[in-house]
Amino acid sequence: MPWKLASFGTLLAAALLAGCSTPGTSEPAKDTAVADAAHTRCEAAAAQFAVGQKASPQLLEQARARAGAQNARILKPNDMVTLEYRSDRLNLNTDDNLVITRVNCG
Repeated sequence: MPWKLASFGTLLAAALLAGCSTPGTSEPAKDTAVADAAHTRCEAAAAQFAVGQKASPQLLEQARARAGAQNARILKPNDMVTLEYRSDRLNLNTDDNLVITRVNCG
């Protein structure tokens, strides 16, 4: 009997405390707007100038800026890569001689 009473008291206290909390209405909207403004979409067509050129950190940064991407990476033929798609990331794919063969986002 005491356990039933203690369990009921705990349940009642939790229900009362849950009723006291109120979700903020203005904060999530503000955070979402900031996140959307900071998130940019990659445009691979703007970085096509890099195809045929030798990969370098300077070329990577120039292609990233032109494509409007947040991040960029150089991918060699046997590099291990993550498989998640990121619309704000530019990929410069190279051959064995580090000559860029393909530009894409993701």
